Amino acid sequence: MAEKQWKTIKVRFCDHAECEVELEVEELLPEEFLPDQPPRLRAHRCSGGLTCNQIEKIACLWSGSNPLFDPFTEAD
Repeated sequence: MAEKQWKTIKVRFCDHAECEVELEVEELLPEEFLPDQPPRLRAHRCSGGLTCNQIEKIACLWSGSNPLFDPFTEAD
């Protein structure tokens, strides 16, 4: 059976939540009999997403409330 795990890919300061957040992806790891297959990315989330969604302003795609805005792409 394939395994799922959340993996931190970036740690950034979020201006909206006013704290440091971890940007994570959910990886689906392949079965043992398919070792050459790369992991599949199923979802993404932010460790500050709950805080962002409680603020009155719309946040970003990492919190799940605005799929058109990614504030962390310019920070790379």
